[in-house]
Amino acid sequence: MKGTKGKKGKKASQSKAVMTDLVLPPDTNFLGSIFGGNVMAYIDKVACICAMRHARSMVVTASSDSLDFISPIHAGEAICLEGFVTYTHKTSMEVYVKVEAENLLTGERRLTATSYLTFVALDESGKPALVPPVIPETEEEKWQYKGAIERHKLRKQRREERKQREKEE
Repeated sequence: MKGTKGKKGKKASQSKAVMTDLVLPPDTNFLGSIFGGNVMAYIDKVACICAMRHARSMVVTASSDSLDFISPIHAGEAICLEGFVTYTHKTSMEVYVKVEAENLLTGERRLTATSYLTFVALDESGKPALVPPVIPETEEEKWQYKGAIERHKLRKQRREERKQREKEE
């Protein structure tokens, strides 16, 4: 499959990254749950790996559209993150990251957070570089891809509104 200026498409699964870590007491707040900032750092790291795997180049975080915290992760549980590139546009890539907590004694998992981030690929001189289109295969990948088109439009609209507001001030 050819895409952006002749670049061959890559399967979403080729960008997949999985990371698991144990949540310890120093990682937690006074409620015994992991600091939100720590979760954000994990998400950015996993998403960065996904974007670099897809583009096979250096990348920078362009935006973090959403981070929805659903439930806390407590000390003694594992934080499990999984991400993949959902959509591409010329030089940018949207990455979806799902965060789960795992009770390591029972194996029970629960969804704790979801996030969408955008990365831009860079060439050797630090300029934006073309990225290959993404090829969704699974039902989840297709669902994320379909929604990504609308999220891309909303991101672009939000950026334009901010630029306009800055000009008016």
